[in-house]
Amino acid sequence: MMKKLVIGLFALLPTLSMAAGPSVPLMEANNDLTDKASLQRGAKLFMNYCLGCHQMQYQRYERTFRDIGIPTEIGQETLIFDGSKVGSHIKNSMAKDDAAKWFGAAPPDLTLISRVKSPDYIYTYLKSFYKDESRPFGVNNVVFPLVGMPHVLQELQGLPTPITEEVEEHGHTVTKVVGTETDGTGEMSVDEYDQAARDLTNFLAYVGEPSRLESEAIGIKVIGFLVIFFILAFFLKKEYWRDVH
Repeated sequence: MMKKLVIGLFALLPTLSMAAGPSVPLMEANNDLTDKASLQRGAKLFMNYCLGCHQMQYQRYERTFRDIGIPTEIGQETLIFDGSKVGSHIKNSMAKDDAAKWFGAAPPDLTLISRVKSPDYIYTYLKSFYKDESRPFGVNNVVFPLVGMPHVLQELQGLPTPITEEVEEHGHTVTKVVGTETDGTGEMSVDEYDQAARDLTNFLAYVGEPSRLESEAIGIKVIGFLVIFFILAFFLKKEYWRDVH
């Protein structure tokens, strides 16, 4: 009995750690999986800025193009850069050993990141990089302190500076980064970058559960059928029991 209890507690640890979440408030992504234009822009951002390090090894190009409304020929011409076939999984050629050497750890696969972390976390993370010359890539992140990756969207956003405040922790006053302030050196305005972060978040949310919209549509039909069936069954029962005393 004790052995089963211990096994059960260990099984719950990942869930408890994810439920705890980050120590800073998350911004609302407000992603919309029905917005195909947003999904297409997000796919473009991912293929151009993220795929060099992060794979989506459980997602295929062809399925992606079909779901978000990109003609196969256009997708193959504009979003596949390594000669992969359109039916291939979305992978890169970076060796794990090299990645671990360069970044300290191999960059994670992002197929299911939205389900592990949530769209709000991803959106906040993309907006929380700031300048930190003490770090290997010159940046840090409010949501993910001591992050081991560069700010890959820096040319779009610029390099934000940290906003700090003095807080009490364990009886000591410490300086804590609570936000960022954009320096205006990026190619995009603040609003444009916000939209880009939402688009990329939206795309990652889609990849995490490609059949979600289809499942929701089927669910609504099933509920509708059950409601109609219940009404018919109710009146049929009344008819059968009308003459029973």
